[in-house]
Amino acid sequence: MDKKIPQRKCVGCGEAHDKKDLIRIVRSKEGIISLDESGKANGRGAYVCKKKACLERAVKTKGLDRAFKERVSSDVYEGLKKEFERFE
Repeated sequence: MDKKIPQRKCVGCGEAHDKKDLIRIVRSKEGIISLDESGKANGRGAYVCKKKACLERAVKTKGLDRAFKERVSSDVYEGLKKEFERFE
């Protein structure tokens, strides 16, 4: 029996991809938003493709704001953009 690979939707492009091919962004109970390298951190998660264009689209369409059900500050987006540079 084949093991089912979990799918998640990118908040940027809206396409479903394998969970391992996406980057998880998490909001902790304290309200801190950060990149979740392990994919297992506690908190509400949102997924973005490893493409800078998808992160920029998520910023423009307020995809993370919707996913976290709160306004995400521009400082957080700038920090995420810097962290994303490692994947390019």
